[in-house]
Amino acid sequence: MIVVTGAAGFIGSCLVNKLNNKGFTDILLVDDFSNPEKNKNLVNKIYRQRIDREVFLEWLHDNHRQVNFIFHLGARTDTTEFRKAIFDKFNLNYSKHLWTACAKFDLPLIYASSAATYGAGEHGYNDDHALIAKLKPLNPYGESKNDFDKWALQQKEKPYFWAGLKFFNVFGPNEYHKGRMASVVYHTFRKIQETGRMELFRSHHPSYRDGEQLRDFIYVKDVVNVMYFLMLLKQHSGIYNLGTGQARTFIDLAKATFAAMGKTTEISFIDTPEDIRDKYQYFTEAPMEKLRQIGYILPFYSLEEAIQDYVQDYLIPKAWY
Repeated sequence: MIVVTGAAGFIGSCLVNKLNNKGFTDILLVDDFSNPEKNKNLVNKIYRQRIDREVFLEWLHDNHRQVNFIFHLGARTDTTEFRKAIFDKFNLNYSKHLWTACAKFDLPLIYASSAATYGAGEHGYNDDHALIAKLKPLNPYGESKNDFDKWALQQKEKPYFWAGLKFFNVFGPNEYHKGRMASVVYHTFRKIQETGRMELFRSHHPSYRDGEQLRDFIYVKDVVNVMYFLMLLKQHSGIYNLGTGQARTFIDLAKATFAAMGKTTEISFIDTPEDIRDKYQYFTEAPMEKLRQIGYILPFYSLEEAIQDYVQDYLIPKAWY
């Protein structure tokens, strides 16, 4: 059996679909299944059963012999949430308990870290383990992810294979329930659909012109391809970046979305909201050599290819992956 925590969420549900497409159907879905919008992500997915996240750790203690692999993608991901106790509970302590169980029961584990751990990028974006203790995330979400990365590296007892994946700016189908936390691509599509134009955040940094803030945007299909590769490999444990390795501007993103929708580009600028302005990342880019060196050879979607696929195959027809 394969376990996927956060299975009803954006990346989790896409991973379940990937596993189904590869013939894996003996899957245990773990999540808080109380949100009907999130549960739409699981329509037509094939799995053995669902179990609430609050009772999963107890279930695992009693049923670990049934489990072959665990993907831990469940987390509180709201970067505008500033109650540290929320992140301590769901992102840090829950992950510690799961790691300890995997080490005890000899279960391989892949878990979700985040590019938010890199903060303003003053130490760069290299996924070298030696740099992780120096990182200064800009918000409690990033802190919780980095705190777990640091804790994991300090442990003497480890799963026989484990990988922490620093997701950069992931976008794609099945993020429809995420509201404000959905990707810029999703919000751009909705805004163009409603108004025929797009408003991007104005730059409040002297080194960047409006709309030329840079992010490493990665399509969710690439993300699940990497996770599937690592599940089969089960070698070279460690923390890895997961982006494309190429930063692109928000203007590039908006133009690609207009093009995929067959519409004329019309962009204006608004001030970045004050509640996130001093926590805003102006540049992220994932060095990807570490993943390539262990044998991942598939090309990543370009931003334009990914947006065209997302817009035309999912957003316009209102489809799920």
